Amino acid sequence: MSTRFLAIFALILACASAPARAQDVAAPFDGELQRLAEILGGLHYLRGICGANEGNKWRNEMQALIDAETPSGERRTRMIAGFNRGYNGFQQTYRSCTPAAMVAIRRYIEEGSKISRDLTARYAN
Repeated sequence: MSTRFLAIFALILACASAPARAQDVAAPFDGELQRLAEILGGLHYLRGICGANEGNKWRNEMQALIDAETPSGERRTRMIAGFNRGYNGFQQTYRSCTPAAMVAIRRYIEEGSKISRDLTARYAN
């Protein structure tokens, strides 16, 4: 009897979780979005230590990206993890603004702009 209960429970659990998995299917551009999220996180940290006085500009850009994409479940988690990875990576490396940090900012802005242009050109309606 308990084996039958476990089998039914597993079937119900599988059916209940199927729609959630369908929503979490990766989009073809998810890798680029995750990279863009990582860049935004890095810029959020670096611009702050380099005295840009932008407040939460880059965090707000990340929120706008999430709002526009409206990812759910695992996709959302991966995007947020990318932002945090970018922020934490530079936080562990830089305690103050250095010439290398300024180079990283410039490169990240260039790369982020390129990713944004490419995604918009390829996938915008």
